[in-house]
Amino acid sequence: MKQEPTPIASTRIAFIGGGNMASAIIGGLIQQGLNGDQITVVEPVAEQRARLQTQFGVRTEAAAGPALQGCGLVVWAVKPQVFRPVAQDCAAQVAGALHLSVAAGIRSDSMASWLGSERIVRAMPNTPALVGQGMTGLYARAAVAAADRGLIEAVIGTTGQYLWVEREADLDAVTALSGSGPAYVFYFLEAMRQAGTEMGLSAETATRLAIGTFAGAARLAQDASEPPEVLRERVTSKGGTTYAALSSLEASGVKAAFVQAMHAAGRRAQELGDEFGA
Repeated sequence: MKQEPTPIASTRIAFIGGGNMASAIIGGLIQQGLNGDQITVVEPVAEQRARLQTQFGVRTEAAAGPALQGCGLVVWAVKPQVFRPVAQDCAAQVAGALHLSVAAGIRSDSMASWLGSERIVRAMPNTPALVGQGMTGLYARAAVAAADRGLIEAVIGTTGQYLWVEREADLDAVTALSGSGPAYVFYFLEAMRQAGTEMGLSAETATRLAIGTFAGAARLAQDASEPPEVLRERVTSKGGTTYAALSSLEASGVKAAFVQAMHAAGRRAQELGDEFGA
């Protein structure tokens, strides 16, 4: 049976910025069979350009120019503080394209103003996309057609899972929960390693135990039909070791502090939009 071409196969894609998240998406696209000649990356740092050319065989440019013309999709992978001037530099070449932004905080109203386009999708990915295990929240403006959504899903799907949100404001919560979330996991892994070494384990053994436990528990939660609190209760026998640990965490206010920390991340995402938007 003849296989139907994917939406990606006939699309020229430009990346504005060639850092980690751009690399994760490019790597996923190349693995799915996209030719490196179909991808152009605008990246001002020469070392980054050389790495992208060597690793993926993509075309690179030091600045916006005619090479961007004709690209069907433009992926914005720049820092929030430089988005506006870079977008204004590129607008003339990419106004007719579909735009996908992975920049935290910058709202689509601002992007529409800078780019002269309403075909804008905002994405909040996270760093596990680097190993194909990302979790990305997506929001589309009203002008984004069903075919455009299909193209975005095909692109982001190469990095892991995704979900759409109906309100753009929800992306601030997505940023706080999953966008910044890997850092929270690493933070707890650090604490578990420290505790393990203080109790006599080697750092290597403690690290392996902590990582394996997080990975297994996450998979169990993913496959289970019960909510996390039920799973927690099932492994917490009153008077047992887990009960002692969780009681200590509750007495120290860890859950409340953790929730407060994510609210702080969400507020910062809002502030980035206010600070660097139109």
